[in-house]
Amino acid sequence: MGNSLLDEECDYLFKMVLIGDSAVGKSNLLSRFAKDEFHLDSKPTIGVEFAYRNIKVGDKLAKAQIWDTAGQERFRAITSSYYRGALGAMLVYDITRRGTFKNLKKWLHELREYGNRDMVIVLIGNKSDLVDSREVEAEEGQSLAQLEDLCFLETSAKENLNVEDAFLQMITKIFEIASQKSLEAKENDASKKVVDARKEIIYVVDEVTATKQTSCCTS
Repeated sequence: MGNSLLDEECDYLFKMVLIGDSAVGKSNLLSRFAKDEFHLDSKPTIGVEFAYRNIKVGDKLAKAQIWDTAGQERFRAITSSYYRGALGAMLVYDITRRGTFKNLKKWLHELREYGNRDMVIVLIGNKSDLVDSREVEAEEGQSLAQLEDLCFLETSAKENLNVEDAFLQMITKIFEIASQKSLEAKENDASKKVVDARKEIIYVVDEVTATKQTSCCTS
């Protein structure tokens, strides 16, 4: 099909970001979700990369634009532009390295400093296939998620466990918020109707603010 599914065929265009320490598996989560690929010897990300995937949510088609960036500080001069306009963030740690879990507070602070304050955030404990090397229990991730009002899942990009669920949880929640914003905008703007032959596309811009986030965690 190639590029037949262009932006104008979508009802929504969402920007989401992946954040977390270096080598927690952000790039492999992205490649697994976008292309169903996994590379054991993947190189560290330099700068910013992103991928698209079209997702059907109900009777609507959403194009997810997912951004990935280096976890190393020296590559992070692009911070504010990286977060600009993002409606969702996947905050990733490695269950086999406690240090990556401890650093989540730093990443959450950055998220809340630069990102939309009502951004949908999904906490991800990646590399769940490495059970013998586990340093962070699932209960610890769940506790942090409850404390910070985040969604939480453990994933394995290598074994393709929960990767789809993690992204779909985020996209569904973003869709709910965007749909509500669209409805409110239409109600408030009924007197200034603009007729456009194309389908409506919600472009994520700086001014977009989501309605108050409610918990989307599943038991």
